[in-house]
Amino acid sequence: MNAEYEPGHRRPEGGDLPEPEPPPGPRPRRSRDGRRPDGGDGTDGGDSSRLVWLIAGAAAIAGGTALGWNPSALDSVVNPPPLIRAALVGGSSALGVVLLLSALARLAGDPAADALPRGRLDRERDIAGMIRGVRLVFLAVAAFAAASGWLLGHSLPLVVALVIAGVDVLETSFLLIVVALRSRD
Repeated sequence: MNAEYEPGHRRPEGGDLPEPEPPPGPRPRRSRDGRRPDGGDGTDGGDSSRLVWLIAGAAAIAGGTALGWNPSALDSVVNPPPLIRAALVGGSSALGVVLLLSALARLAGDPAADALPRGRLDRERDIAGMIRGVRLVFLAVAAFAAASGWLLGHSLPLVVALVIAGVDVLETSFLLIVVALRSRD
């Protein structure tokens, strides 16, 4: 029996086309949206944004720790007036859904571009994009934890949300720095 006639066997789209030859010389890597990992325009503008994310992650951890140690400040954040509390629950839940959908879209890749036949170089995974997708997943978890804290009127989920967000942002920022440094080599 020939492989072309086996039940369930499908030949991939463009499988009969030869692989395109890579251009001579080193080629800068680009993400799925066409930007370069170093900032998009050939400059090193991405480093300053990575530093801002590192500071934001450290501030979230420090804020969660300080908030957890000050009972009066913690009570004012956990138990605001009912209308504000309802808005915080709804806003945090909506933010969590938006972050989760954005993360899934980023991790899944661009379906329109995936339908086209691609060369070997184009099939490389966008590691920085995947790390940013994972960051969005954990930020969504933090948003849902914050929403549950305001819904229950308890401080523990809010402190956990700040710690999740802070540790995640710090961790993914370090990973993005490592990826950027390795891609320059």
